Amino acid sequence: MKFLKKLLKWFVLPVAILVMLLYIFDVDYLLKAVRVVYLHGKTTAYLDDYTHFDNRIVHKGTAQPWAEATDYNKVKGTERLEAVHKELGTVAYLIIKNDSIWHESYYDGYGQDSKSNSFSMAKSIVSAAMFKAIEEGKIKSLDQKVGDYFPEFTKGLGAKLTVGDLSSMATGLDWNEEYSSAFSITTRAYFGNHLWDTMLSVPVVEEPGQKFVYVSGATELLAMVVTKATGQTLSDYVSDKFWKPMGAANDALWQTDKEGGIEKAYCCFGSNARDFARFGKLFLHNGSWNGAKLLDSTDVAKMVTPRFKDAPEYGYGWWINNYLGKKMYYMRGHLGQFVICIPQDNIIIVRLGHTKGKQLDKKTDAHSNDFYVYVDEAYKMMGKMKPEEGEGNKREMK
Repeated sequence: MKFLKKLLKWFVLPVAILVMLLYIFDVDYLLKAVRVVYLHGKTTAYLDDYTHFDNRIVHKGTAQPWAEATDYNKVKGTERLEAVHKELGTVAYLIIKNDSIWHESYYDGYGQDSKSNSFSMAKSIVSAAMFKAIEEGKIKSLDQKVGDYFPEFTKGLGAKLTVGDLSSMATGLDWNEEYSSAFSITTRAYFGNHLWDTMLSVPVVEEPGQKFVYVSGATELLAMVVTKATGQTLSDYVSDKFWKPMGAANDALWQTDKEGGIEKAYCCFGSNARDFARFGKLFLHNGSWNGAKLLDSTDVAKMVTPRFKDAPEYGYGWWINNYLGKKMYYMRGHLGQFVICIPQDNIIIVRLGHTKGKQLDKKTDAHSNDFYVYVDEAYKMMGKMKPEEGEGNKREMK
C-alpha cells in the first residue's frame, strides 16, 4: 500500500498535472504526437502513420492497369542506385517510359498496392484541384481573393491574399515551416484536431504575391477554398475529377484532423507508387488522360512554370529543375517522395521511402541530392548516360 501511494505521488500525480497543463496552454496535440511518433520509435512523421489518424477515402473508379514495357524489369538497378536505396530506405522505385512501366523495385515488404504517406506531394494534387475548379467556374481566377471565402482575410495585408498566391507559395503568412519543433504551427497542424480554426487564425504579416516562401499552411488554406467553392470535400472532388478518370487501381486515403474533419491537404495522401505515377502521366500529356481532357493544357503549363524569376525551382504546386539540358518538374514529399516528369524523353520516375537525402545549398540549388541520383541512375539503366556521368555520383546522401 505504501508503495502504491508513493507511485501515485511521484509518478501518476505529476503526469496528471502535466496533461492538465498541456490542455490549459492549448498544446494538448503534443499528447497525440508522443503517442503516434515517439512511442513507435520514430522522430518524425513516417510512411504508414496514416493508420494512427482518421482518414477519408478517395474513391477509385474502374481501374485502368498500367501497360508494361516489352523489356519490363530486364535491367536491374545500378550499384549506386541500390546503395542509395539501402542507405535511405527506399520502398518503391519506378521508371515509366512512353506510358509503360519499364522498371519497378520494391523493398522492406512493400509492393504494388502498399499504401504510404505522400507527404508534400499532396500539394501538387491540391493545386491541380484549384485549377480544375477555376476551369469549372467555381473559382473565378488565380486573382480571386481568399477573403471572398473567409472574412478573416478581408482586413490588412490579408485582404490582398489570392488563391494564386496560395498555390505559388507567395502568401506572407506567419508560418514556421519547422518539422522538428514540438511547438511549431506545422506540428500543431499535423497532430491537432482543430485544423480549420488553426488556419483561420494565421495572420498575413508580409505583402502577398511578392516572393516565394514555402509554407504548408498555404496549401491547407487553398484546400479550404476549394472545399468551399466546390461544395465537396477535397477527397470527393479529387476523386471525381482525377482519381476515378485516371483509373487508379486502389482507393486512396487522405488523413483528416479528426473524424468527419478536414483533410490535412498539405500532406498525407495515402497511395502507392503506381497510382501516384498517374499524376505524372497526366502532366506529361498536358492534362489529357487517354484522350479525355482532365485539365486544360494552359493550366498544366502554368503550374510547371516558375512564377518568380528569383525562385525558378517552383511554379504552382510543382517543383521545377533544368538538368541534363532538359526541363524536369516533380512532386516532392518530406521523406524523399518523388514523382519526376521528364517530358523531353517521356519518362516518369517515382521514388517512395523512409528517408530523404540532403537539402543542398538553397542559394545555389534548391533541390535535394537524392533527386540527382534517382534521375542519373535511371538514365544509366536506360543506356542514356555513362556510369561516371551525372551529379548523383558527386554527392553524399546523409
